[in-house]
Amino acid sequence: MDRALSPDTSDNPDAAGSGAKPLVIFDCDGVLVDSEVLTTKVEVALLAEYGWNTTPAEVIELFLGRSDSYMLAEVERRVGHKLPDWLERYNNERNKAFRDELTTVEGVVDAIDHLESAGFTTCVASSGTHEKMRFTLGLTGLWDRFEGRIFSATQVEHGKPAPDLFLFAAAQMGRTPSGCVVVEDSPAGVAAARAAAMTCVAYASEYVDPAVFADASAVITSMSDLPAAIEAAT
Repeated sequence: MDRALSPDTSDNPDAAGSGAKPLVIFDCDGVLVDSEVLTTKVEVALLAEYGWNTTPAEVIELFLGRSDSYMLAEVERRVGHKLPDWLERYNNERNKAFRDELTTVEGVVDAIDHLESAGFTTCVASSGTHEKMRFTLGLTGLWDRFEGRIFSATQVEHGKPAPDLFLFAAAQMGRTPSGCVVVEDSPAGVAAARAAAMTCVAYASEYVDPAVFADASAVITSMSDLPAAIEAAT
């Protein structure tokens, strides 16, 4: 597992304390960066080469919000043999798509501006590796904004839907679960937030049926609605 990052909260009045507004924990893929449709296209094409003919909808259902290690294990189980070159090929193809087309999720930068101006502290907690997030958040100008407050499933024993990652992020930021709001775009992520006893706002993009987020505290379909949803949920 990667080493923990320890953000400096000494000059941050919202880092802890009973009067602090909640910590907003953002997932990365599909919440901050609009990567899911690009990733899905790459996955479908590669899986076909390995003999697994699937659809974007099936790939989203199986892998949305999951770690690369989980995906590799499932792909190897489905095709019936080890794939030593999978991750290298997958990362290369995915990164090429990101360089060519990746953008931030529409409206999310304005939502972050609004939340931080209102006194909310923010961080990122993702199933992706730090290397991947440095790449995607760097391409979209968000790495510097969150640097020192970025946490990966590689830092904990169990990835989503287990609560480990969100509990780890809260502890690193000096918060209790009751003082956190998670912003997620996958059922696995919502389950992880709920297992961590955290409030969760689900973002239902055009690729996901909002009905799958029945366990979320609130569901939005536009990031422009995020600040109001968080205020209402807390």
